Amino acid sequence: MGIHKTLSTLMAAGVIGSATLGLVGCGGSHAAEPMGAARGLLKSQAPAFYRMQLGDYELTALSDGTVLLPLDQMMSNITPAEVRALLTAGFEAHPTETSINAFLVNTGSKLLLIDAGAGTLFGTSGGRLIDNLKAAGYDPDEIDAVLLTHLHGDHSGGLTVDGKRVFPNAVVYVDKADRDYRFDPQAEAAAPANQKNMFPQSRAALMPYEAAGKVALFQGAGELFPGVETIPAHGHTPGHTLFHVESRGEKIVFFADLVHVAAVQLPQPQATINFDANESAAAADRLGMLEKFADDRTLVAAAHIAFPGLGHVRSDKAGGFQWIPRYYSLQGLTR
Repeated sequence: MGIHKTLSTLMAAGVIGSATLGLVGCGGSHAAEPMGAARGLLKSQAPAFYRMQLGDYELTALSDGTVLLPLDQMMSNITPAEVRALLTAGFEAHPTETSINAFLVNTGSKLLLIDAGAGTLFGTSGGRLIDNLKAAGYDPDEIDAVLLTHLHGDHSGGLTVDGKRVFPNAVVYVDKADRDYRFDPQAEAAAPANQKNMFPQSRAALMPYEAAGKVALFQGAGELFPGVETIPAHGHTPGHTLFHVESRGEKIVFFADLVHVAAVQLPQPQATINFDANESAAAADRLGMLEKFADDRTLVAAAHIAFPGLGHVRSDKAGGFQWIPRYYSLQGLTR
């Protein structure tokens, strides 16, 4: 039976109508209309947040944006060619698009924001945190505390806009060594040229909170809130701190700038970056912590691994490590 005879039979039986025939291009005198409207490219992403449950706590990963970094020009203890080769092997471009991630921990009684993003420091590359926080269902004035891993601008710049506190009800927690270093004129004078601008940026971010009595300084290891502990890793900056959070036996470590670029620093942990205040100490911190996290199968939250930056590190046979992203989960929020 020919196709036209078949279609005619189906029409007569009422199985399909003339509108259906129009869609398949048969029996009509006009060309079929295109499906959908020609709207052009939208060139935008959806709000970038991701939630997971941690015991009784709820964790929300928040993107502040991404920044392009010429990593082959910024790393030491590894050659530029080796950096490019590792980036290529990891399907990364160079310059490399690097995530700026922050994390919100809802304990049920406190809202704890871990790092505050770059704010306006990186132009349109950063500064997405507040929009994504709101998209995730929270407002800046609800935040009880901001826990800073350190005072570099991509972690603290979002604390203020035009000298005003973005989180007006929050207390900012930061290691005393990091705060004192950024307010020390001698340290600023001695800093490498590529790090000098970090000093006024850090002061501008923190000073409005200090003026309001909203800064709490801690030192080294200790407990800030029930289930929230500090882990010093003072190589990257003098007060660089990881945060360990635990609820009902479930754990996560926010490891800040322990790793800037997974494709390079996991297989080659000795590779350092020119943001490090003490490169040898930063490399030692990275190797020791990664070994521990791999052995313990610790869930980690990374500030600069591709959003949402949640996953595990695994030892490999070559003496380095691999990144295993946490699987996407919807069921975990409804248990």
